[in-house]
Amino acid sequence: MQARGRQLSLVASALVLGLPLFVVVFALLELLVGGDYTTIGHLWRTVIPEYVSHSLWLMLGVAVGVITLGVSTAWLTTSCRFPGQKILSWALLLPLAMPAYITAYTYTGMLDYSGPVQDTLRSVFDWSYGDYWFPQIRSLGGAIVVLSLVLFPYVYLITRATFLQQSATTLEAGRSLGLTPWQCFLRIALPLARPAIVTGTTLALMETLADYGTVQYFGVTTFTTGIFRTWYGLGDLTGALQLAGLLLAAVISLILLERWSRKQARYDQRNPRPATPFELRGGKAWLASIACWLPLLFGFLLPALQLAAWSIERWEVWTTGDFWQLTWNSFALAFVAALLVVMLALWLAYGRRQLPTRAVRSSVAFAGLGYAIPGLVIAVGLLVLLTSVDGVIIDLSKRWFDYNPGLLLSGTLFALLFAYAVRFLSVALQTVQAGLAEIRPSMDEAARIHGYKPMQVLRLIHLPLLRPSVLTAIILVGVDVLKELPATLVLRPFDFNTLAVRAYEMAGDERLADAGPPALMMVLVGLIPVILLSRAMLKSQQNALKEQDFVPVTA
Repeated sequence: MQARGRQLSLVASALVLGLPLFVVVFALLELLVGGDYTTIGHLWRTVIPEYVSHSLWLMLGVAVGVITLGVSTAWLTTSCRFPGQKILSWALLLPLAMPAYITAYTYTGMLDYSGPVQDTLRSVFDWSYGDYWFPQIRSLGGAIVVLSLVLFPYVYLITRATFLQQSATTLEAGRSLGLTPWQCFLRIALPLARPAIVTGTTLALMETLADYGTVQYFGVTTFTTGIFRTWYGLGDLTGALQLAGLLLAAVISLILLERWSRKQARYDQRNPRPATPFELRGGKAWLASIACWLPLLFGFLLPALQLAAWSIERWEVWTTGDFWQLTWNSFALAFVAALLVVMLALWLAYGRRQLPTRAVRSSVAFAGLGYAIPGLVIAVGLLVLLTSVDGVIIDLSKRWFDYNPGLLLSGTLFALLFAYAVRFLSVALQTVQAGLAEIRPSMDEAARIHGYKPMQVLRLIHLPLLRPSVLTAIILVGVDVLKELPATLVLRPFDFNTLAVRAYEMAGDERLADAGPPALMMVLVGLIPVILLSRAMLKSQQNALKEQDFVPVTA
C-alpha cells in the first residue's frame, strides 16, 4: 500500500510539472478539432508565412554553421596533434558560457555604423556614409552567424566524444591503405559519427527555435517574436497560444528526429582503445590551429573583450546599489530555483530507482521533457493556467468572505519558480541519475536488510555519495536560470528585475555600453559549469590515453 502511494505521488508530481505543456497542447487540439480558425486564419494570411520562412532559413543556416564548426574542430582536436591542441580541446566549450543574445549585443556594438570597425574604416580610407558597403549585422544572416558561433559547442562536445570512442582498428586500417587524415575523416570517421552529429545539431536547433533575445534584437520575425507580438502587441492570448502550439509541434518533431538518430547508433563500431592521432607538421599544423582558434575567437574571446571594455567604460555602474540589488535578485532567484529543481530531481530520480515500474519511468521521462521546450511556450501555458486558478480563488473568496485577495499565483515569484522547475528539471534529473547509476544496487539491498527505510537510505547512504552530482546539478541549473530570458520577461513580478532582463532592456534602448556590466556578470558566472565540464572532459581523455602507448602518426 505504501509503495502504491509513493508511485501515485511520483506520477502526480510529473503530471503537475507537465501542466503548462498540457495547456498549449489543448489549445492546439482545440484548434484542430473545434475548427475555429478565425484567429489563426488571420495570422496565417498576414504573418505566419513569414514566421515559417524565417524560422526554416534560420534553422537551415544554423545547422550548416554548427555542423561545419563543431565537426571540424572535434575531428582536429581528437585525431590530430598541432600547436595549441590541448588548450583548444577544452577551450572550445567556452562559447557555451555566452548567451546568444549577449553575443548579438556585442557584435552589434562592434559592427554597427557607429561601432569601432566602421569608424576605423572611415578614418583610414576617408570614407563617408554611402561611400562603401558593409554587411548588415542586424539581419537574418547576422542571427545565423551569431547563433552558430554560440551553439556549435553542442555538436563539438557530442561528436568529439564519439570520435574518441571510435574503433582504432577501423581507422588504422584506413591509414594502412594510405588514406590521409582528411580521407580518413570523410570516408570512415564521419559516417560512423552521423548519429552523434544529428543529436548535437538537434540540440542546437531546439535552442535556435527557443531563442528570443537574438532574433528580436536583430529584427528577425520568428515564432518566438510572433508569440510576443501577438500577445503583448495585439492583446490576443488565443492567437499566442495557437502559435505556441505550432512551435511546440516543431520542437516535438526535432525530439523525435533526435531519438531516431540515436537508434541508428547501434551501427557505430566502438573500441575501448582510442586510435593513435596524426602528428601534423609545418603548414598543416598551423592551418589546423587557426581553424580551431577562429571559432573560439569569434564565439567567445571578442564578445568577452567587448563586454569588458563596456564594463570599464561604465565602471560607475559597479558602484551603484541598484546594480548590486539587481545582482542579488538574480543570484538569489537562481539559488532558490536551483535548490528547488534539484530537490525535485532527487525525489523523481530516487523514486524511479526504488519503483522502476512503467508508470513511474514514463512519468519521470515526461517530466524531463521541459528542457526541450522553449521557455516562452512554458511561460504562455503556465500564465494561462495560473490566471485561471487565480480567477477561481478570487471568485470563491468574494463569495465566501466578500474579499478580493488579488493575484496570488500569476505575476509572482511562484510562477517564475514553477516555470524554471519545468524548464530545467531535465538538467538536474540527468545529473542526479548519472550519479545514482554509479551506486550499486547491492548497497540498497544491504541497507534494507539492516532495517533502513527508503528515505533513510537516501539520507544516510546515497546523499553523501551523490554530493558531487548534486553540487554539479545546482551549479548547472543556477547558471541556466541566470541566463533565461523569455520566461523571466513574461512571468516576473512588476517590481522585480534580473541581470538578463536589465541587459535586454538596455540593449533594446540602444544603450549597449550600459548592458555591458550585467551581461559580463552573467558570462562570468556562466564560465563555472563550462570549466567544470572542460575539466571532466580533459580528465576523461587523459585516462583514456593512459590505457595505451601513445605513438603519434606523422602526417
